[in-house]
Amino acid sequence: MDSHQRAKYEALAGILKALAHPTRLFIVEELAREGPRCVCELTEMVGADMSTVSRHLALLKKEGLVSATKQGPMIFYQLRLPWMVDLFECLDSVLAESIGDRLKLLS
Repeated sequence: MDSHQRAKYEALAGILKALAHPTRLFIVEELAREGPRCVCELTEMVGADMSTVSRHLALLKKEGLVSATKQGPMIFYQLRLPWMVDLFECLDSVLAESIGDRLKLLS
């Protein structure tokens, strides 16, 4: 692997790491399905304090998955990549198949 390839895969790993948390997956899926949300809405939905949700959003923003728009005193986050809905559908399929395979082992 050359340095260009390594840099590419390190960047991809950063994106996957940003998604590798249940709260961040929930936030991304919510933004993908319902559109822009303010931090206060996401905080209520997640059930965590605002600083925790803000840290999750900052990481997603750093990796280029979400963008932020300030409207008055509120900050709204939106998904930068609308195809993320397809990613979640794919992950749901993998999960369903994995569960099916595991159930077969129990039979």
